[in-house]
Amino acid sequence: MARTDPPRVSVIIPAYDSMPELTRCVTSAMEQTIGLDRIEIIAVDDGSTDGTGAELDRLARGCPALRVVHQPNSGGAGGPRNTGLDLARGDYVFFLDSDDYLGPDALRRMVATADENRTDVVLGRMVPVGGRAVPTAVFSHNQPRTDVFSSHAYRTLGCWKLFRRSLIERLNLRFPPYRNCEDKPFTAAAYLNADGISVVADYDCYYSRDRGNGNNLTRTAAALADRMDGTRLCFETVARYLEPGARRDRIMRRHVEWELCGPLRALLPLEDEQAARERFYPQFRHWALTYVTEGVFRQIAPPDRLLVHLLRADRYEDLMEVARHAEEDAARGHVVDEGRVHWNHPYFRDPAKGVPDACFDVTSRLPVHHDLTALDWRDDGAVLHLAGHARIEHVATRDPGTRLILRSRDGTRPDVGVPVTARTVTDLPGDGAYDRAGFTVDVDLRTVDAGAPLGHGLWDLFLDVRAQGVSRTVRLRRPRAEGDGTGTAPPWRETAFVARPGHRPTVARLLPTPDGNLGLEVRRAGHRAARACRVTGTAWDVSAPGTLVVTGRLTGDAARGPEPLALCAEHDSGAVRALPVRCTPDGRPADFTVRLPVGKLPPGRWTLTLRARDPDDRAPVPRLDGLAGTRWFRASRLGRPYYAKPLAGGPGKTLVLRVAPVRLTAALRRRLGTRRG
Repeated sequence: MARTDPPRVSVIIPAYDSMPELTRCVTSAMEQTIGLDRIEIIAVDDGSTDGTGAELDRLARGCPALRVVHQPNSGGAGGPRNTGLDLARGDYVFFLDSDDYLGPDALRRMVATADENRTDVVLGRMVPVGGRAVPTAVFSHNQPRTDVFSSHAYRTLGCWKLFRRSLIERLNLRFPPYRNCEDKPFTAAAYLNADGISVVADYDCYYSRDRGNGNNLTRTAAALADRMDGTRLCFETVARYLEPGARRDRIMRRHVEWELCGPLRALLPLEDEQAARERFYPQFRHWALTYVTEGVFRQIAPPDRLLVHLLRADRYEDLMEVARHAEEDAARGHVVDEGRVHWNHPYFRDPAKGVPDACFDVTSRLPVHHDLTALDWRDDGAVLHLAGHARIEHVATRDPGTRLILRSRDGTRPDVGVPVTARTVTDLPGDGAYDRAGFTVDVDLRTVDAGAPLGHGLWDLFLDVRAQGVSRTVRLRRPRAEGDGTGTAPPWRETAFVARPGHRPTVARLLPTPDGNLGLEVRRAGHRAARACRVTGTAWDVSAPGTLVVTGRLTGDAARGPEPLALCAEHDSGAVRALPVRCTPDGRPADFTVRLPVGKLPPGRWTLTLRARDPDDRAPVPRLDGLAGTRWFRASRLGRPYYAKPLAGGPGKTLVLRVAPVRLTAALRRRLGTRRG
């Protein structure tokens, strides 16, 4: 009986002379865990001559979900994809190239992610096979809902993604009839009109294969003649959907770097003189004049700035000379002058060339390398001591003037700068160029702010790294060697000290953020919470996985007040989840029970405290003996197992929980190791 309900996904496979890779490609779609009853596979044979059509027909005879279409050769992948789109009935569409293949659980995960987050495009992590390059930055972590301005998604414009079909039909999107770059305008238009983008980074979804015979279309159609139309449409697509301004500049930068400057540098010198000068150069110059705004110009790297400047100035001969010598000129080093660093290109300050310094200025792009080797509290917790090294790449550490910067997270206070003491280090690269990169600094929280104590609140720590008048400011990161025993473990404990005689003590605590940066919390010490309650038990609820039950007793005024306390779980980033402390209805009036749904907390380190109405008044939830770790399955993350366990390194005896997904491969190795033992 024919299926009448629409499938969840239409998998579209364009195929041209795709043997022998085609078989694994199609079977990877047929074996998806989402089930053949929920997908349709539309394979379009685009006039193949190697048996591709016959193999598709053979596979279709054993799979009702596979539909095969045979058509004359169209010259590119866009034509057969369009044929598949015209036939597709799924809620979503996934484009699968015939030399690639899917991970078994790929479609189920991506569809579930799109459904849960109501997003229109889902990127599944790509895996290279046979040396083919794939994007990596966007897949550093799962992103349930993002966009092209908040992620690296726009760096990958291949169409190997899950698209909501209603978005495609609303925009009337189809692939242009080009041999190369035909998928970039399609994906760009979908991105720029999508109601949200998701990234599945914790599963290998798409295996991108480099054919052993070198017949990938991106190789056989790599000349400028096959790229220019697609590049033009990329620029026009961005201009169509984004108004001029910073947002358009950010997106346009990608095309200037990859579709304009990259091919100009690598491919234009390979063309014959007449074609280069009369056919391709005018088009490149038009794009530079039309789409490279000053905002884009400032964002691109100096080698690209130089090309754009020569295009704008209509200097064809100089442009070709720069393009032909790009590789050797890239390694010519740098010049430091009056607090700026410039690329030492032959055109730099050549009077005969007259190219502005801005085309060579690399100051804002120089990486800063820094590391903490010591981090501890001194003078009874009133002084934060730091030591390490910091250097700006390509800038020798002569005349160092590095400072530590304390910056209020809410922006309500001026920055507080603390000069550091330079010291000699001998184990850095550079043949002694960075021997004065070492530093030490003592931050006395009682007097650091021009003789006054550091104000209460959250402060982020920065380094303003300076040498030879060049300055670069970066976030200070916690010691990277904290976990493996090489280096100093950061003192995450709270410290208390008297900032002013006659005033309540001040509490300070280092707060590492999830991405490894350092923050500092300063607040008044509180006593009421500590006097008002006593925790008597912590245990995991056996009937509600991932729920921690905290029991205790209120004392004094707290026992008579209406909900005077809250149980707080505080993330290292400063985020807080609070639950009111309520007395148990069947117990004594002063007894309380709080149920904390740890299973709903985002991953990271969570410190548990009891707080009074005054947020500075808190008492630790103690780490009691007998509390072990626990596991649960998180439905909102496609059924992935998570765990929580008490950490031994909490401040004092405070209960600190680590919440994280279970690493399935590590868990399997442990299980197998246990069985072997």
